[in-house]
Amino acid sequence: MYAIFETGGKQYKVQEGDVIFIEKLDAEEGSTYTFTKVLAVSKDNKVNFGTPVVEGASVSAKVLSHGKSKKIIVFKYKPKKGYRRKQGHRQPYTKIQIEKING
Repeated sequence: MYAIFETGGKQYKVQEGDVIFIEKLDAEEGSTYTFTKVLAVSKDNKVNFGTPVVEGASVSAKVLSHGKSKKIIVFKYKPKKGYRRKQGHRQPYTKIQIEKING
């Protein structure tokens, strides 16, 4: 059984027990978070697609931790003009574990 849900402008295909990194959520570590924007649910080789979401479906997950990903360097440069800008960025994330798919 798997489900496809949307959060943070991205879509994730998950099964029960999966651990994934998603865009930062406003939830405490150790708490349970429920995603209600479920786009598709598969059960017994039958896939139920929503238009745009599946009614009554949800995905429950446990929030494991929050953090920041590796630093990336944003370097802007224009030749012959003396324009150089160097900036770093670390994207915040939330690590979750999928506990239950309700479809």
